[in-house]
Amino acid sequence: MGFVDDRAAPDTTLAGLHVLGPLAHLPEIIAKTRPNRIIVNLAERRQVLPVDLLLDLRFSGIRIEEASGLYEATFGRITTRRLRPSQLIFSAELGPRPWNMQVQTLYSFIIAVIGVIVAAPVMLLVAVAVSLTSPGPVLFRQKRVGLNGKHFTLYKFRSMRVDAEAATGAVWAKRNDPRVTSIGGFLRKTRLDELPQLFNVVTGKMAIVGPRPERPEFVSVLAEQIPFYRQRHAVKPGVTGWAQINYKYGDTIEDTIVKLEYDLYYIKNLSPSLDMFIMFHTAKVMLFSTHGQ
Repeated sequence: MGFVDDRAAPDTTLAGLHVLGPLAHLPEIIAKTRPNRIIVNLAERRQVLPVDLLLDLRFSGIRIEEASGLYEATFGRITTRRLRPSQLIFSAELGPRPWNMQVQTLYSFIIAVIGVIVAAPVMLLVAVAVSLTSPGPVLFRQKRVGLNGKHFTLYKFRSMRVDAEAATGAVWAKRNDPRVTSIGGFLRKTRLDELPQLFNVVTGKMAIVGPRPERPEFVSVLAEQIPFYRQRHAVKPGVTGWAQINYKYGDTIEDTIVKLEYDLYYIKNLSPSLDMFIMFHTAKVMLFSTHGQ
């Protein structure tokens, strides 16, 4: 219906919505507009938030919500812009719940074993194609950061030249990467290069669904620049994830922050039903290439 804001003049617009008046006029505004929901988004609440009035309104049947909760429900991600450590420490709903993680480990193992068996002919063909189109090993092995910050070796079909980082060292992969081999682009687009990660799942280093595992060189840098980045290691990394089906491919700090917000949402809401939803959409991408991630 509009904003109640002390910084903007009444009867103007703010972010495309009508400014209804200042906070001091909230009782009159409520009586006039009769809203069914009030969203509170105040950076500084002490001596500003009309607690008694909001309590009366809440008990009268009007829903009172924090903007961060609405943001999370609407966009499927937890905003880190104003997130305080205390909100995570004292949150009663913050995951991951141990039972859900144990169940996830079980069905990830079963799905991975079935996946290895079913995909074996495809993996054999991919291995032959990689071997014939560029010199070097078929499998690409790389250290990644897993559960609780522990390192493990991630397996993929090689999609880049063997000397891709010989001159530059560790660098982020990017869209239209010139280091990609002739068949590597196809493997990445269809995600066939990630099939060997099923073996990482079988050995318990990864889950089918989870935050994407990052390289240790990048984690140490990102953790210094981005608050709450290390918390994404509270669950096993995944072959696919909530961020992957919701956000475009990106290689900037801003992209990493957005992906982290999706990862935090996933960690908070980790459940078999959410995992099945993510797996379904990932399979749809692989089969129909409807998303360019």
